[in-house]
Amino acid sequence: MRERKQEKASIHAGHRARLRERFLQEGIGSFSEHEVLELLLMYAIPQRDVNPLAHELLYTFGSLSAVLEADVSELMRVSGVGLNTASLITLMPQLMGYYHRSAMGDRPVIHNLAAARQYAGALFIGAHEERVYMICLDQNGRVLHPALLHKGTIDEVKLYPREVVETAIRYHAHAVLLAHNHPSGSAEPSMEDYQTTRRVIDALGMISVRVVDHLIFAGEDVYSMIRSSMQMDEPDERVSYVMRSRNVSGQRGTLRANQQVQLVTLALDGNACVQTEGEIHCESDWEG
Repeated sequence: MRERKQEKASIHAGHRARLRERFLQEGIGSFSEHEVLELLLMYAIPQRDVNPLAHELLYTFGSLSAVLEADVSELMRVSGVGLNTASLITLMPQLMGYYHRSAMGDRPVIHNLAAARQYAGALFIGAHEERVYMICLDQNGRVLHPALLHKGTIDEVKLYPREVVETAIRYHAHAVLLAHNHPSGSAEPSMEDYQTTRRVIDALGMISVRVVDHLIFAGEDVYSMIRSSMQMDEPDERVSYVMRSRNVSGQRGTLRANQQVQLVTLALDGNACVQTEGEIHCESDWEG
């Protein structure tokens, strides 16, 4: 009996070594989902054959992405998954999001919708509940801090003007980018989304801090209130948040002030904004 156990352990050890060597030589591009998950589980459960557990997790949740996005409590309902294993699995999406943000540098410049989408999108990787971020920017559009204002279910997420203002002051924000997610559903904004945007603009307008855009993420879909209000069908790179200074050649200027008008106009009555000769004009103006 003891010899059988030793033989079985030797087989598992050999399988682990081959899987690890294959990863080191080829990466995981050619791995199946259960092999990727098995490789990960090897580091959480070093003394057991984790192949059956990898298959069980995939059967339970349906896909590798669903396993990685599952909550700790959901993972631990699967036989063989303890707290350490569940913690490692749920760490992966957040680690990927952190990696994407780190790859952009400590203080990336958000000068257009493409940069905003890349930076803000990484904040929601692995998010199970709705989150609201206010990304604080300096006068050149450089990220000062991504402030998590709230998280919870759709009915629970609330923003308080005092908290918004205090956060902007704390990080010396010249402008902010709002971003939140719809974990299940469409990226299309609700009336509450528009009303929340207006409340934030009203509050920050009192301290001369501008809102440059409000992005809503739902899976691979992203809704930009600025793009919608401008009625543009342009690539993300063409939807610019920053205009170059006319005084200093090649130097970036401040974030566009009239984009604040667009968001409020859109929130109030849906008036359209158009762009002509580099300037944005709305059907009606609003003074903050």
